[in-house]
Amino acid sequence: MTRPASNNHTKREALLRAFPYTLPIMAGFLFLGITYGIYMRSLGHPAAYPVLMSVTVFAGSMEFVAGELLLGAFRPVHIFLITLMVNTRHIFYGISMLERYRGAGKKRFYLIFGMCDESFSINCTARVPDGIDRGWFWFFVTLLNQLYWITGATLGSLFGSLIRVSTEGLDFVMTALFVVIFTDNWIREKDHTSSLLGLAIPAAALILLGADRFMIPSMAAIIVVLLARYGKEERSAET
Repeated sequence: MTRPASNNHTKREALLRAFPYTLPIMAGFLFLGITYGIYMRSLGHPAAYPVLMSVTVFAGSMEFVAGELLLGAFRPVHIFLITLMVNTRHIFYGISMLERYRGAGKKRFYLIFGMCDESFSINCTARVPDGIDRGWFWFFVTLLNQLYWITGATLGSLFGSLIRVSTEGLDFVMTALFVVIFTDNWIREKDHTSSLLGLAIPAAALILLGADRFMIPSMAAIIVVLLARYGKEERSAET
């Protein structure tokens, strides 16, 4: 009788194969996680908040944004729309992984929950060696990446509790984070139209609507414009 593919040996082999792919992510996630933990503590949140957020939310940049949102009035619709706008790209990630994750069994529920940019990149492009269970390989890539983030956030939360120097100005980390993401994207792309639209639309919304109301309309406008541009390019390619 053939032993099930999900036995301990199969899991261990999948873990050993997945681990090297996640090493570059570990370096980045530990550093960013520590920064996130210290940032949350600088905002006055309890030490448990960044840890719980990393376990239950695991949304990277949205966790930074949530740090500020938690300090304001409870506006669930506003928070929902902000979260949707910040993480809209995951809709397209999810659509592209539907077939790939279809045969992963119950593991697909965690794969869906734990999908981030880095896990998507690895699971989408990595060549899983012959004889290795693909579902468990994808599972451990996702799990390891989340554990790195949780570990970093926990360390940052503890450091934030012990630091006695002024953390004034640390909230600039959010601005710095998005500047780095934008710069990296600018360097890698050949056509800068999307990046320029991402600058021009929020700038126009800020002028027209003011600092308190420009965020959601500008992000919604960016999504609509980019989707329209994508559809136009698809039609041109077909022609």
